Amino acid sequence: MPQSSEPTYYSLLGLHPWASVIDIRRAYRQLSKLYHPDTTDLPTAIATPKFQQINEAYATLSHPERRLSYDLKIGYSRFGVIQPPPDLHHPVSHSHDWSKSAYLDASDRPLSSGEIFALFMLVLTFVGCLLLAVAIGLTRGEAAIHSHLLQPTTSVQQQIIYMSQLITYLIIKN
Repeated sequence: MPQSSEPTYYSLLGLHPWASVIDIRRAYRQLSKLYHPDTTDLPTAIATPKFQQINEAYATLSHPERRLSYDLKIGYSRFGVIQPPPDLHHPVSHSHDWSKSAYLDASDRPLSSGEIFALFMLVLTFVGCLLLAVAIGLTRGEAAIHSHLLQPTTSVQQQIIYMSQLITYLIIKN
């Protein structure tokens, strides 16, 4: 990666270019808490520009297309290059505390209250439709059974006539 006098977005967030989306989000959250003008003890003249730089870095690196464009701009390529992790030759000193992370996966997040309500309404609608179908089946199904028993169809009538003719023929023959 070519070095320039201006720091890269990765160095602003304290990351390596092969950092995952989760690492980027975690670094941004930590630094934004540190440099946010409303929550820091630093002077506003120092905190505000630093916070704006961190926001710009996160906006670029958290969007896959913008990140790819930025990586090409700074001369970093993800393709065809095998890069060792930064802590390859360091012993594992501590395990990562997942409780400090807001989310475990970039696509996994807790449901909002609106999404929970929508799922509740969907389940309620499904159960209502199921109960309605059962009620209609019971009321109309019983009436349909009685109407078929009282009024035989033409094929049943034809079979009855044939059987009665056969029986009378057998009786007369004997």
